[in-house]
Amino acid sequence: MKLGTQNQTFFPDAIQEKFRFIKEMGFDGFEIDGKLLVDNIEEVKRAIAETGLPVATACGGYEGWIGDFDEEKRQKGLKEIKAILEALQQVGGTGIVVPAAWGIFSRHLPPAASPRSEEGDRETVTDSLAHLDAAAKETGTVVYLEPLNRYEDHMINTVAEARRYIEDNGFQHVQVIADFYHMNIEEGDLAKTLHDHRDVIGHIHLADNHRLQPGSGSLDFKGLFEGLRNDGYRNYLTFECGVKGENPEQQYRDSVVFLKKALT
Repeated sequence: MKLGTQNQTFFPDAIQEKFRFIKEMGFDGFEIDGKLLVDNIEEVKRAIAETGLPVATACGGYEGWIGDFDEEKRQKGLKEIKAILEALQQVGGTGIVVPAAWGIFSRHLPPAASPRSEEGDRETVTDSLAHLDAAAKETGTVVYLEPLNRYEDHMINTVAEARRYIEDNGFQHVQVIADFYHMNIEEGDLAKTLHDHRDVIGHIHLADNHRLQPGSGSLDFKGLFEGLRNDGYRNYLTFECGVKGENPEQQYRDSVVFLKKALT
């Protein structure tokens, strides 16, 4: 298994310096913002060539969710996600992380009534995934469908719900990303969920139980990693978290050390 990271505010802004910094911290790959990749692809290629640090995946960088209530925004998002997949193909990235939506509605927060039916939600997300499955096939990439917790999304909250979209529609280029933070809210048993859905989980996001850096909370990373290893997971474990502490860079470095010990 390999460690990856998204960007952090204390990382350098310049692309080549950012790549050098991430590699020096001990990461094996970078989960890049999709817009940053598309808008700066030649510079990203140079940074990869210089440092040997791969762009593993992309997350974000597009407007409009695949389950957006606004059809114009949804179509714009699909177009932008396809462009990110094409850019990932150029730099050797595996795929992009895509939730159904983030922050547009929650049944657990007011207002109580969704502007669209559950059937409408499913039809919309399915249509989007069909388009992206085809785009991923063309580019040799993967769409990593991400379940979010009930307060951030009302359509896909569990790994099993994400799996259903893949199985019901026969998508060949859609996999599930398991995010430890969201799972800690929605799944009764993280280890069992990871094991039961090991055949569709292609990517993992790491954060501790409170969304901060691993090692600062209560999750059993060593135990979860052992289960993943036994199930044959060999892909990225990517930091997607806030950072607690007065010195965020050092806290982040400490978390890398913590996780590398957990992986042994």
